[in-house]
Amino acid sequence: MSACRIRAASDHGAYVLKLEGDVRLTMCTALDDYFDKIFKDPNFVSVWVDLADATGIDSTTLGMLAQLALKTQAQFHFKPAVFSCDPGINRLLRSMGFEQLFELRTDDCGGSADTLDIPAIDSSEGEVREKVLAAHKTLMTLNETNRTAFQDLVKTLETH
Repeated sequence: MSACRIRAASDHGAYVLKLEGDVRLTMCTALDDYFDKIFKDPNFVSVWVDLADATGIDSTTLGMLAQLALKTQAQFHFKPAVFSCDPGINRLLRSMGFEQLFELRTDDCGGSADTLDIPAIDSSEGEVREKVLAAHKTLMTLNETNRTAFQDLVKTLETH
């Protein structure tokens, strides 16, 4: 498993998130805080996600990216782009229903040399559980396969 790192850049309301390595739920609070920053920017014009250097993405991260796309569509009426050249990750994105949320691009987005690390944020177990629960509930709304795959996890998280 390769280390997880999330980097970000913005320029006049255009945002890019660069996910690197094996991205796991340990970054969920940092991602959520960054998403809040994006949506509070009065100059927001675009956001895209660069997965060119991602080797894996867990379901919590996928659910959070789905939340980003849904909020972007609801507030700004466009689909964000996801760039990935990895056939396995592309297959995963399609199987989760991401083609309805994002403009899926299989080319290299060219990235930004000016990205900065988004550091992990210490969070309580309860905070992380709430973010994991919300992420999986979002994934469940995308298709029946996701609903079936995550219903037991969601039930467990809801009762603890």
